[in-house]
Amino acid sequence: MNVLIVDDEPLARERLSRLVGELDGYRALEPAASNGEEALGLIDELRPDIVLLDIRMPGLDGLQVAAKLCERDAPPAVIFCTAHDEFALDAFQISAVGYLVKPVRKESLQEALRSAERPNRVQLAALTRPAAVAGTGPRTHISARTRKGIELIPLDQVIYFIADHKYVTLRHEGGEVLLDEPLKALEDEFGDRFVRIHRNALVVRERIERLQRTPLGHFQLFLRGMGAEGLTVSRRHVPGVRKLMQNL
Repeated sequence: MNVLIVDDEPLARERLSRLVGELDGYRALEPAASNGEEALGLIDELRPDIVLLDIRMPGLDGLQVAAKLCERDAPPAVIFCTAHDEFALDAFQISAVGYLVKPVRKESLQEALRSAERPNRVQLAALTRPAAVAGTGPRTHISARTRKGIELIPLDQVIYFIADHKYVTLRHEGGEVLLDEPLKALEDEFGDRFVRIHRNALVVRERIERLQRTPLGHFQLFLRGMGAEGLTVSRRHVPGVRKLMQNL
């Protein structure tokens, strides 16, 4: 069985490659991938049977790579690699997706390789909210169905949510997607990270840069990551935004 290793840490890649090489019936493919984009390219080129996929990586992370693989007709099996403080292990067990806890032990690796299966969409959806499944917090990623398939947006890349009739627009560092989720539900889940500035808008607290009054007397809020574009703040929410900014 050919195994592709995906990890942004060189030492982690070397260790996993050595461990795989010590197991009968498995071969670590070369080169390994150091990020999600490389992983997708190498998966197309090398056609691995199994992918050892790190979750925390810059750019396209492990969950986003897995989401793209779920859209393919014959993807490889996936084993996620994670650390204790990143994801609730109970959530992985509930969703029945293969996972390894760093530092990876040879025995655990062998067991995971033997039972590796490709994650389906339901399992992947559970992994986007592991802390919520375990009862310890909100999602770490938000999933949206687009023309590309299932896209997973890391919460730390979200800039704002704006409600418009039936759908909510999620603006993130790489563009926009539509969500079929109520704004109120998003506020209840992520209220500690977002602030309401209008009846139809939530913005990330830590991205707030300045509040500006227009010549017509309206208020606009400028956020890091949005350039010169401002969002309207309703008069009802101006005092709360000003108070928040004093404490940032």
